[in-house]
Amino acid sequence: MEMVQAPMSIEELEKMAAVIRCDIIEMICTAAAGHPGGSLSSADIVTALYFRIMRIDPEDPGWPDRDRFILSKGHACPVWYAALAERGYFDKAHLATLRRLDSILQGHPTMNKTPGIDMTVGSLGHGLSAGLGMALSGKLRKKDYHVWVIIGDGESQEGSIWEAAMAASKWKLDNLTAILDYNHLQNDDSVDKVMPIDPLIDKWKAFGWHVIEIDGHNMKDIVDALEATRSFKGMPTMIVANTVKGKGVSFMENVCEWHGKAPCQEEADKALTELRR
Repeated sequence: MEMVQAPMSIEELEKMAAVIRCDIIEMICTAAAGHPGGSLSSADIVTALYFRIMRIDPEDPGWPDRDRFILSKGHACPVWYAALAERGYFDKAHLATLRRLDSILQGHPTMNKTPGIDMTVGSLGHGLSAGLGMALSGKLRKKDYHVWVIIGDGESQEGSIWEAAMAASKWKLDNLTAILDYNHLQNDDSVDKVMPIDPLIDKWKAFGWHVIEIDGHNMKDIVDALEATRSFKGMPTMIVANTVKGKGVSFMENVCEWHGKAPCQEEADKALTELRR
């Protein structure tokens, strides 16, 4: 069993990322709650993973040999839900039920409710540890699946991120790739003002990781980096993706307030007009 849909071209991926950004705006506006900023900043990366890179089968979400994906910064789940819906894991009509009671799409992802969710996340700093566990399990059982984990820059202030980084290096988990959505903003302020995490490249290298730095909104750079990680052996890979919080919506870009604020209908209409150009 393999990914049944042919991998998208760079141009097709760019178009799908725009669709996913529209889904994000629409579902958060409908819910009147959610986190648009970090969902929009990671949309290009998530699109590349689900429509080009990962070995998956939406008709069999629990396929044992599938690649695994974890969105460790779980509050950005609208981007994950949009990608899963567009990829065919569930009907798109569910997107309009974000955060409702009994919906399969809760405010943080849960593997017991949503098809395609490989790990329940939300408590920041834990997703990378779960990912390294999956990767280590794959190594011990001689499986060839790959594990992909997106972490946030604010989330990187959590000590558990660095415990996981240390352990993944020890076990030489070259079937594990972490991607840092480096948009420089967190809930209350800039990452640098709250708790600086630089020099990031040097830190991850010091922890024994292979490090690639990219423009997180250049689809070719994203695809090239993700594809390269499969051939790099002997250590885990960290892709530092330089991104813009709220990417694609002019009045949301680099504005901390949009970390966890839902747009009203007028704002959503303006955002959708920009995204659909």
